[in-house]
Amino acid sequence: MDRSALEQRWFALTRTVMPALAAGRGWPVRFDHCFQRILLDNAAGGPWREQVAPPAWRNASDALLARAVALGEGAVAGSVDLAALNQASLRWRGRLRPVHPARGG
Repeated sequence: MDRSALEQRWFALTRTVMPALAAGRGWPVRFDHCFQRILLDNAAGGPWREQVAPPAWRNASDALLARAVALGEGAVAGSVDLAALNQASLRWRGRLRPVHPARGG
């Protein structure tokens, strides 16, 4: 997929497709910037801003953006757990305490 097509798919997924599916899927987020954060963080393996200057869609490598799009496609297809991706993103950003199974959460 060339860069232009990759960016178009990125915006279609995060601005239209995923927000339209959010309520029906019980996803923990509804807004485009939330989907973008989740997908980019997971594609980057941590907070995306540590690797890419904003705006990410313009400055991310083709490989990083392609990984983020693939994660979004997987979430749409039901093969990727968006809630789990969100948990990872929030944990990397220090917005979620780690779960301690021995203490019940």
